Amino acid sequence: MSWKPGYRKLSYVFSGRLIENLSEFMLGLAGRWPEDLPIVVMWLSAFPSALIGAFLGFWPSQTINNVVDGFYVLLTQPFKVKDYVRIGSLEGQVEEITTNYMKLYTPTFNLLKVPNTQLMNNRILNLTHEGFIKYAFTVGFSHGVPNSVLMEKCIEPALDEFHRKYEDLQLRKLEAYIDASNRVERTFLIRILILMGETKNLYVLKPELLDMIMARWYKLRNA
Repeated sequence: MSWKPGYRKLSYVFSGRLIENLSEFMLGLAGRWPEDLPIVVMWLSAFPSALIGAFLGFWPSQTINNVVDGFYVLLTQPFKVKDYVRIGSLEGQVEEITTNYMKLYTPTFNLLKVPNTQLMNNRILNLTHEGFIKYAFTVGFSHGVPNSVLMEKCIEPALDEFHRKYEDLQLRKLEAYIDASNRVERTFLIRILILMGETKNLYVLKPELLDMIMARWYKLRNA
């Protein structure tokens, strides 16, 4: 059942009356001090638990689950701030971690708040290792040109040019491997390593690298 404002208002009123009644009862016991000291002590020790239980009872279960999952994320630390992660169909740089949500800087240059329950219900892949974002993407090519020629005339020259052009960004040398092949096309895996925390460079430079590769491919295919 979804949590509605009317239920929330009713819970506040009920909780207030519950606290008021418990307080009056405790004050009545305190007036009989010290003969009823054990009873008073028992009620004083039980009161916080009862109050917390009543409060949680009127909280939406989704909110409670979200907070519990948040504490789990904070304790286990599957990622840290500035790590680049993939969570289900989402990906981006972690900007903030709270007990309620995680803030993600996405490839569309937006900040997205991801509820912690969504984190726990999806596979988390951390692409940040040894101070670098180790990002990989695939590029498809039709058949007709041998793989060795494609690597020598198209992919490797593009990767070398890209690395020389952006050497000042401390990029590691790019890598390329054949990933899969079928009757229609073959795909190559391109691996680019960007300094941790420099996700904006990844978002800006990836399309440029792809353009460099495809420009050489069109030239090679039409030669």
